[in-house]
Amino acid sequence: MKTSDKIVQHLKTQGALTAKTLAAELQLTTMGIRQHLLTMEAEGIIAFEDKKALRGRPTRFWFLTQKSNPHFENRHEELTIQLIDSVKNIFGDNGLEKLISHREQTTQSLYKQALMNCNTVEEKLLALADLRSQEGYMASVEQENDVWWLYENHCPICAAATKCQNFCRSELQLFQSLFIDIAHISREEHIVAGARRCAYKVITI
Repeated sequence: MKTSDKIVQHLKTQGALTAKTLAAELQLTTMGIRQHLLTMEAEGIIAFEDKKALRGRPTRFWFLTQKSNPHFENRHEELTIQLIDSVKNIFGDNGLEKLISHREQTTQSLYKQALMNCNTVEEKLLALADLRSQEGYMASVEQENDVWWLYENHCPICAAATKCQNFCRSELQLFQSLFIDIAHISREEHIVAGARRCAYKVITI
């Protein structure tokens, strides 16, 4: 993987980072990283924001722009939107809702089978994150005191979710059904609403 691709991956999964942090994580010199950053900035893939530091000069943080989206899986956005419009025109809103419901039930069956040998919230979350990552969501799991977080740093169906947010409602319901009786799940950050990632808060019952 090229250094520029690695930088894009880090900024996607971790948010805005400094050149020094990127250099440390990629085991390169700060000067070398800055050269890549300047090239990528000229291409419009990244931009920066200078944040005031406690002492000395402001600290420069680099982040991705919308021009970075082609670096990630998009699931043929234009075709997806056309298909959604076609379903609504031919079968109406009820037809689209049936389609989303069918997708949810099918996915639920697959996920339940994959998680059937997982007994704890942690095991289930890790298995779910692995499944979601395989589907292009770049998912990860973190624990913060007594709270678990499922993060999805990319949305491969973003075009469909933006066109019809019932897809997002369906996915939240799907997650909740997988953890029924063992944890409460809520969506705290939402890519479609403008957040960098989707963040699901998981509290053990």
